[in-house]
Order: sequence, then C-alpha cells, then structure tokens
Amino acid sequence: MSPGRPSGAKSGGAKSGGAKSGAGRGSAKSGAPKSGSAKSGGPKSGGPKSGGTKAGAKRRGAAVPVVAKPTSTRGAAGARSIGARSSGTRTGGRTGGRDAARPANKDRGLGGTQVEGRQAVRELLLAGERRTYEIVISNEIERVDIIADILDLADELRVPVTHVSRTKLDSVSHTDAPQGIVARAGEISETPLENLFETVDGQAPFLLAVDGVTDPGNLGALLRIAECAGVTGVILPKHRAVHVTPTVTKTAAGAIEYLPMALVGGLPTAIETMKAAGIWTVGLDMAGDTAIHNLEVAQSGVCLVLGAEGKGLSRLVRQRCDLTASIPLHGRLASLNVASAGAVACYEIARLRDN
Repeated sequence: MSPGRPSGAKSGGAKSGGAKSGAGRGSAKSGAPKSGSAKSGGPKSGGPKSGGTKAGAKRRGAAVPVVAKPTSTRGAAGARSIGARSSGTRTGGRTGGRDAARPANKDRGLGGTQVEGRQAVRELLLAGERRTYEIVISNEIERVDIIADILDLADELRVPVTHVSRTKLDSVSHTDAPQGIVARAGEISETPLENLFETVDGQAPFLLAVDGVTDPGNLGALLRIAECAGVTGVILPKHRAVHVTPTVTKTAAGAIEYLPMALVGGLPTAIETMKAAGIWTVGLDMAGDTAIHNLEVAQSGVCLVLGAEGKGLSRLVRQRCDLTASIPLHGRLASLNVASAGAVACYEIARLRDN
C-alpha cells in the first residue's frame, strides 16, 4: 500500500482470519475531475451526509426534454412503437425472463431503452434524465395510486400512452412480470470514469465497481441497493458482464435514473486510475484482510469492488485493490449471494462514512 493512503483497519482491530464472507460465491461529460476531487490522505473529518434531495440531475447535467412522439430517424434504440412489435414465444426463467439468456452487451453501451415495471416507469418520468417515447399499459391493470401517478405524469409530459390487452403487453415485454406496463425510452448515457471522482453535495465519492456480474436480477438489485445507500457512481466492465436489460430496469426500480454509470474496458486499469486520483479501493472477498466493520473510511473517497457470482473477484482485480474486506458469517451457510453481500457492505461503508 502506498504511503499516505488510509491504513484500512482500525488500530488494534483483529484481522478477520477465518471469518467467512458472502462475497465469494454469488456473492456525459468529458474533462478532468474538479478541484474538489477526493484527496489521497487520511480520513476527513465531518458529520453525517445530508439526506436531502437526489443528486442525479446535477451529476448527469440538465434533463433532456420529454418529447411527445419518436422521430422517424431514430436508430438502434428503436423508433417503432412497442405495441407494433410481433408476439413471440416466451422463454427464460422467472428471475431473468427472456433477457436472462442473452449474451452480455459488448460495445453497445449501457442499454436501458425498454423499461418495465411500475416503479421503474414512474421514476423514469419523475427523473426526466432521458426521453420517454411511449408507454404501453394493459387494459386489465388495476388503477392503483402508482398507475394514476404514471398516467398523470405522462399527460403532463405529453408522452403517448397506448392501452393494449394483457396478452399483447406480455408479448412485447422481456420480463416474466412487467406489472402491466412497459415504456420505451432513450438509452442511458455513459459517464466518463474521471467524472465519478468529483465530490457530490460536498461529499467525497462513494463508488461501486462490479467485476463481471452476469445475472440481470443481481445487477438490478445491486443498483437499487447502491442508490439507497448513497453510492454516487457505478463502474461496469464493457465485456463479460450484463448491462442494463429490461430485467435490470425492473429490479432496480428506478435507481438507474439517478446513478451515473461508467463503462470501462478493464476493471484492473480502472482501479489503478482511481487509486491515482486518491480513491481508496476495497475489494469484498471471503478471505479478506480485515472484517468490513473494521475499515476506516471516514469521509475519504472510496470504491467498493464486488466480484462475480460463483467465482468472486478475479485474481488481477483482487491484487490491484488497496485492501480486501470480508463479511463475518455466524451461521452454518458458507456465503451470501452478491446482491446480499453488496447490501451489507454498502450500508456498512455508508455507516462508517457518516460516523
């Protein structure tokens, strides 16, 4: 560990030793960072983070106006109406739906153009971060409060709403349970990695990097957890990892509208870039150097790195991290899945930063 960087564990704190961790199995703007980027020194003093308004709009820039109808020149994101798509045979398990069996995106960006699920569609409209072209809703849907909210927002923003049969809606959805509603939107904009190093509302960055997670349900759950825990940016690999599929949008329940996300060619190189910028990198690993609750993160910039389902952190990613940390387990099971482990670790780091 380089001089001047945080030591990682409290003085006198015992290493986790044999403690088991849940991380192992299943476990756009260009430019340099602002002058307020995280420093590489020790923990900064300061009180708890403010629980104020979400900073998604400030981090990604001005919201893109919502348009009433798609233009005829729209490209890969798709200009044709969802309701006009032909039906097909549904495949895939309940967890991931049809997009669970798809290969990971390669060089196609973050995705996110088809948004499914009530909470996800409402947050899409509320955030106003990208265009919403169309909403398709089942004629048989129960008119509960959240549906009334969506229809009111769509009317206010002049977004076309198409009512179809439940069978028709199911035929155009990519998840097994779209909750009676699907929206078509512009693709999520990528954020340059260096932009994630900026302070947010006066706080040093709290980042989450995901090393090769391929299950869309797990990624969606991690994004929802991250947004709720105060993570200010997410880093995803371009290759051999899932990006924002319809299952991810539904499981994330709107978190993708507020979390800046960067795509990187190689996570080990990205970790080196973060370390050079003063971001402390902590890999979650079942054989970690210390227990997660012994970290000293205070108000310094930190990035939590999570491994893939089954195999955990890759060897090179583990070597590049400043420190590895484990989640002590006290029961009979050997591990937590990646979403559960991520929830524990994100909230523990948030607690340590607040204190």
